[in-house]
Amino acid sequence: MATNARDLGQYTARDIQVLEGLEAVRRRPGMYIGSTDQRGLHHLVYEIVDNSVDEAMAGYCSAITVTLGRDRSVRVDDNGRGIPVDIHPKTKVSALETIMTVLHAGGKFGHSAYKVSGGLHGVGASVVNALSEHVWVEVHREGQIYRQEYRRGVPQGPVRPVGTTDRRGTTTWFLADREIFGEIDYSFETLTQRFRETAYLTKGLQITVIDERDDRELTFLFEGGIVSFVRHLNKHRTAIHPRPFYVQKDYETSSVEVAFQYNDSYAESVFSFANTINTVDGGTHLTGFRTALTRVLNDYARKSKLLKEDESNLTGDDVREGLTAIVSVKLAEPQFEGQTKAKLGNAEMKGQVESALTEGLSAYLDENPSDARRIIEKCITAARAREAARKARDLVIRKSALEGMTLPGKLADCSEKDPAQCELYLVEGDSAGGSAKQGRDRRFQAILPLRGKILNVEKAREDKMLAHEEIRAIITALGTGIGDIFNLSKLRYNRIILMTDADVDGSHIRTLLLTFFFRHMPQLIEEQHLFIAQPPLYRVAHGKDVRYVYSDKERDEAIAAMGKPKNVVVQRYKGLGEMNPEQLWETTMNPATRTILQVTIEDAVAADEIFEMLMGDQVPPRRQFIQAHAQSVKNLDV
Repeated sequence: MATNARDLGQYTARDIQVLEGLEAVRRRPGMYIGSTDQRGLHHLVYEIVDNSVDEAMAGYCSAITVTLGRDRSVRVDDNGRGIPVDIHPKTKVSALETIMTVLHAGGKFGHSAYKVSGGLHGVGASVVNALSEHVWVEVHREGQIYRQEYRRGVPQGPVRPVGTTDRRGTTTWFLADREIFGEIDYSFETLTQRFRETAYLTKGLQITVIDERDDRELTFLFEGGIVSFVRHLNKHRTAIHPRPFYVQKDYETSSVEVAFQYNDSYAESVFSFANTINTVDGGTHLTGFRTALTRVLNDYARKSKLLKEDESNLTGDDVREGLTAIVSVKLAEPQFEGQTKAKLGNAEMKGQVESALTEGLSAYLDENPSDARRIIEKCITAARAREAARKARDLVIRKSALEGMTLPGKLADCSEKDPAQCELYLVEGDSAGGSAKQGRDRRFQAILPLRGKILNVEKAREDKMLAHEEIRAIITALGTGIGDIFNLSKLRYNRIILMTDADVDGSHIRTLLLTFFFRHMPQLIEEQHLFIAQPPLYRVAHGKDVRYVYSDKERDEAIAAMGKPKNVVVQRYKGLGEMNPEQLWETTMNPATRTILQVTIEDAVAADEIFEMLMGDQVPPRRQFIQAHAQSVKNLDV
């Protein structure tokens, strides 16, 4: 039976759009940079800097300067070879214009220009160009300066010589497009964290970040490379062996570097990189590292009789407790999952990392018997504690089964049975818990009051943690289990909301809870289930005009808005328990009027450092951090 176009709703070839050139990038920016929020904005900077880093990895660049301008612009200078400006045989325009205006054009696809590179897809410079109001590039090459300008990706003229020079390198200046990103606001802290990592991973490369907006400047240069990185990550911890282990091995089209050092904490801090890109979801290089580490330590423990014949082998969890490690590989043809490059898929890297680590670590253990003994004893202690934790977990599970899987007695559950509609408030103290129970919407809001400060899990093993009553209550209420039996599909609430007083004690309790979730249930953060309630600090009232405000500044503004009458009543809430149920509902729990902050892990390396600093044993760095950030904490992005 024939079907005409009208029967299909006039859907014909004319309806198929073909987006040419950089138009596709402007129409679908998320496909190329992940998002158009601040994270996507930072991605523009990374793309340009990564091109300069590729020059450094190739041995042609030793210095990169990133300047954040007062006019929202970004400028990246390097002393590499300079982008070629001669005519490209296929595009018939200069190589510079080709790189800046054609997707998947660059020196990354063959191996003549770069043996390895972080900018795998070759879309970086052209995407930045497409998503910027204005771009100019200056190339210092062979004694000449060449320049080209662009507006929203369109060249404003050909590449032209503009002077002579005695230096070499490339300068890229861009002004991100407000039509795409809205507010243009770069985070100096986020960018410097990324570039510090890059400098660690590219030994001898100097990266300077200048922020002209408030006159700040930082320079990173690490001759020790990833050994310096490991020392930096362990600076607030007590090392088990004084010198970090390090091995480096070159293969035909790749290289492997591994550095690690054990410390007396119970957390695993292992980070993997491929061509300086942080592979947050791991990949084959991380698998190879874990396999070799477990096998070599077990072999040494057996050979040296530190592990008795009747004792089980050390598990992967045992050998990674208290381990800080960097696994960095550089390879010619990396296979990443997606443009954001979160996971490495090259099968050959597993074997190469395994081989390099097995050879290097076996020699290290034989040559450093005292360090080897400390490491193995740390792992054996972890194994025994893990067995104790397993028994504690089994006890919790058996007890729950005997009691008919009863929920904690103090939990005021909601009536809704669909977890997607439910939320659980973890509330500081019985008094606030009472107000929350009365003020809540019982259909979908559950309340679990917590008595006192929960255990600091940064300084406690899992068996001690599972013996803590308040933590057991949280685990049972959530329903997911913990450790190797954690199951996100059994989560009973879509949102877990931490609700503590707006004072120092409340902040401490909130940080203890965040530490617990970050170390033992990170999936809840990664899958966007964890939030922080924002109770008001003051109630400002003048007659029927009542305003709830969250800072001293807002309080003063509210009083001013009321005309500063004498009968303005200002009430400061010292704790949640001072609010009656109606006020608590109206300000902090009503989805229509409340403000809650979502907890995210923007950068795992930075988060690991912050939690160790805040919750570890060393007091001075914690005091310095709190004093420096006390006034600026409004959005918690852990």
